[in-house]
Amino acid sequence: MKTPFFKISLVALGFAILGISSGCKQTNPIEDPKDTTVIIPTDNLAKGADVSWLTQMEAGGKKFYNAAGTEMECMALLKSLGMNTIRLRVWVNPADNWNNTADVLVKAKRAKNLGMRIMIDFHYSDTWADPSKQTKPAAWANMSFADLKTAVATHTTEVLNTLKTNSITPEWVQVGNETSDGMLWNDGKASVSMKNYADLTNAGYDAVKAVFPTSKVIVHLNNGQNNATFRWLFDGLKNNGGKWDVIGMSVYPAWFTPANDWATCNSQVLANMNDMVARYGSEVMIVECGMSWDSPSASKSFLTDLIAKTRSVTGKKGLGVLYWEPECYNNWQSYSLGAFDNSGKPTAALDAFK
Repeated sequence: MKTPFFKISLVALGFAILGISSGCKQTNPIEDPKDTTVIIPTDNLAKGADVSWLTQMEAGGKKFYNAAGTEMECMALLKSLGMNTIRLRVWVNPADNWNNTADVLVKAKRAKNLGMRIMIDFHYSDTWADPSKQTKPAAWANMSFADLKTAVATHTTEVLNTLKTNSITPEWVQVGNETSDGMLWNDGKASVSMKNYADLTNAGYDAVKAVFPTSKVIVHLNNGQNNATFRWLFDGLKNNGGKWDVIGMSVYPAWFTPANDWATCNSQVLANMNDMVARYGSEVMIVECGMSWDSPSASKSFLTDLIAKTRSVTGKKGLGVLYWEPECYNNWQSYSLGAFDNSGKPTAALDAFK
């Protein structure tokens, strides 16, 4: 899809002469991984990746290379491929410290220094939270519901204040990860008590706005093609006073039926995105997506189409597309839906972001 055409004013022309106009940059990230110049796109689409495993991969000896075989810092490499956004997950008290507040700060600083946009993803757990499990942090396990709401607000506030102290402002903040049946089970399980789930969501929402009033709060569900689930959950939130700014979606064709029919999957995702806009007036965003690393051609087609469809959402309310952990390679953590080959180079799939 062609980038939207725009007219260049005399002022912009003057900037272009100075070498800082839209689409221009003074430093090559391949040469300088600490490049802080932001490439100004002709639209505001977020294109990026969740790279929360990055520091752990680096500690494990993983390195990353561009197509020419030159070693690069991973975020700088993704930026050179056209990405402008980094997403980072937060766990409350993980056993091995990866994805705790300190680890998130390390990665957020690197993203900020590269001039990249930032999304923070609160799991409200000590480990993975997803549709199959939403386990309370150990320290919160025996709390009353009132104290649980306070814990959500306090944790959210503390992490975001750490970022704020370091002059880092996330553009988006997720309150919960793939909360298709709520979070912090069983108190916040939506199918048990939608009101409790809405109250917990609002505790996170209000905490975000108190620290960063302009950050957009995302409520994120899996299976972006499943309109029925999205209507059920967001109708439930709305009817119980739940608050959100953006509806986030995961899109993985491998989990679609029939598996890997990405074209049909994407068509259903677009229909769902437009329905969310019409039904709730919400902005929408693909905050996770991916395909098998060893199917780069199909993955590039999937991503190119998904980005185009997101751009086409009614009222320009499709905010962006983020790949989940594309930097994974050589069977890292047994995850096979990355977009790097076994030599640590990005596959052609990521050309879709250029």
